[in-house]
Amino acid sequence: MVRAILAGLGVVLAAAPLGCFVVWRRMAFFGHATAHAAVLGVALSLALSVSIFAGVLVISLMMAVLVTVLTGRGYAMDTMLGVLAHAALAFGLVAVSFLTDIRLDLMAYLFGDILAVRRGDLAIIWGGSALVIGLMAWRWQQLLTATVSADLAYAEGYDPQREELILTIALAIVVAVAIKVVGILLITALLIIPAAAARPFCSTPERMAAGAAVVGAASIAGGFWGSWHLDTPAGATIVSVSAILFAALNILGRLRPGAS
Repeated sequence: MVRAILAGLGVVLAAAPLGCFVVWRRMAFFGHATAHAAVLGVALSLALSVSIFAGVLVISLMMAVLVTVLTGRGYAMDTMLGVLAHAALAFGLVAVSFLTDIRLDLMAYLFGDILAVRRGDLAIIWGGSALVIGLMAWRWQQLLTATVSADLAYAEGYDPQREELILTIALAIVVAVAIKVVGILLITALLIIPAAAARPFCSTPERMAAGAAVVGAASIAGGFWGSWHLDTPAGATIVSVSAILFAALNILGRLRPGAS
């Protein structure tokens, strides 16, 4: 149980600042698409007998770089995401069907199995999370400026495309480390919902990132409590608690004096 809690906290700490940028830039579909592509990473990892984390990370990074490079060259980002995400998912499912000699519990990868986290998984999760948090801290101002306006970023001497690539690489890392915690289908929820829940109460980007981390941590604690008492899947319960917090905080935000 301790390892599971530490794994959940590691993921939400990295997802909090990254989720804020996903909300501000309206990149929810990008996170969803990258997560879908992870199925191909899982299949290739098992076929080649390499680490699941390494396989998912490589495929997610390839997805991130391809979308960034190809966007604007005749196709909009949502079109490229739709093509690449569904193509990767289809190829992944086809590749899984060839793994006849390997017993694959696909549900564990689709919905996660946080209670089965081992010490090695914990090291990967916290290593990846530390890398993402360091990346966000290093490029925070540049990412904020590029998010507000590409023209303003150019005026300040920043390359907005480079900042977008850094953001997508960080997103790929979070997808890879979170696959054990909430699974491929629920990773995007852990990115978006805590950030969206914290938004009504935070007046600055930094406070919103901190608020998202608090909401994420509360979701982990509440999810484990609910899963223990209701005998429900841990990953799905964590996301359910996060959604309840989102609804409650948004209602409270609208009831505050002066709220529009």
